[in-house]
Amino acid sequence: MTSRRIVLGVCGGIAAYKSAELTRLLIKAGHQVDVVMTASATRFVTPMTFQALSGHAVYTDVWDERPTNAMAHIDLSRRADALLLAPATANTLSKIANGICDDLISTLAAARTCPLIVAPAMNRQMWDNPPNQRNLAQLRADGVTVFGPASGDQACGEVGPGRMLEAAEIAELLEGVFTPKRLLGQRVLLTAGPTFEAIDAVRGITNSSSGKMGYALARACRDAGAEVVLISGATGLPSPVGIRRIDVVSAADMRAAVLAEVGASQIFIAVAAVSDYRVKNRSEHKLKKGASVPVIELEENTDILAEVASLPCPPLCVGFAAESENLLEYAESKRRRKRLPLLVANLVQTAMGADSNEVTLLDDAGATALPSMSKRDVAHAIVERIAALQETVRRKDSPSAVRP
Repeated sequence: MTSRRIVLGVCGGIAAYKSAELTRLLIKAGHQVDVVMTASATRFVTPMTFQALSGHAVYTDVWDERPTNAMAHIDLSRRADALLLAPATANTLSKIANGICDDLISTLAAARTCPLIVAPAMNRQMWDNPPNQRNLAQLRADGVTVFGPASGDQACGEVGPGRMLEAAEIAELLEGVFTPKRLLGQRVLLTAGPTFEAIDAVRGITNSSSGKMGYALARACRDAGAEVVLISGATGLPSPVGIRRIDVVSAADMRAAVLAEVGASQIFIAVAAVSDYRVKNRSEHKLKKGASVPVIELEENTDILAEVASLPCPPLCVGFAAESENLLEYAESKRRRKRLPLLVANLVQTAMGADSNEVTLLDDAGATALPSMSKRDVAHAIVERIAALQETVRRKDSPSAVRP
């Protein structure tokens, strides 16, 4: 993530303890963080905690005289890339929605020239309270970004909506605030991870895949404004925030999930390492070790990507090719055979399980080799190419492109 200057507003709620971890994560990511606290917030966590974590003195008073112009609400907001309120209480949300400026955070919100993001945190009844919902609707209409809340156990002992998102989730979503919404209004269906083909009750055939590239692409599509559905084989990765995840096991499971979702999707990205074969003579029970080695018969699985690409009105299909040799030759052959607008090719020796990747993008215009970089950066580069292809298709299909 590009280094940003973030003003973190901490309001008075028990979730303020999560904001300490959020500050640490933002600093770790390379951002500069200025912390502003309401008087109520200082009763939950001390300003000294945030000063130690951010490396900057904390602001708590609208009359703070440290800025040379004695206008902290102006000075802080003008140099910030974003104002993030976490936790954002019902009281503070109400003030901002109605233009009330009676403390430093509400005055900052009114005087800001940067994006405002709020992460609500409150009891479930307060969350569902009609005035609170009206305030949130007004904030969204005013262009304020709302992160969460989550649903679950609350400090009051109740269970329901109103929990502030975890610090890591907020830090993950923050990048999307600064990402151009190249896929806004698009629905992306994406597969990731390996599949598993059972031999018996405990054994099976699988592919090497960590799922990291697919999950990075899911996040990049989300950050670009798309609605994302992620169909995933077994991985050890946490679900990306704000993305619907469907867990599958076998290639047949993945195919069924894809066909159920693809009709409502404009883009299909097949990143998963899908098994080409399944066991024909699968045993329902565990095979016992005996005098002879069991013979395993294989049969071919349906090629999910080829099937989707051959639909009467297919989405824009993007494939992946992991090869151990002759990368461009094999990858381009696969792209043409399956009639794909875009294929991402990489060598298994450098990609499998790593946090970085070096890929080549293949489309009708030719091959574009990208340098080795993090899978997050690779994902964003792929999204840029997908968005450009979508734009080309729209121009071709527009009425002005058809000559009389």
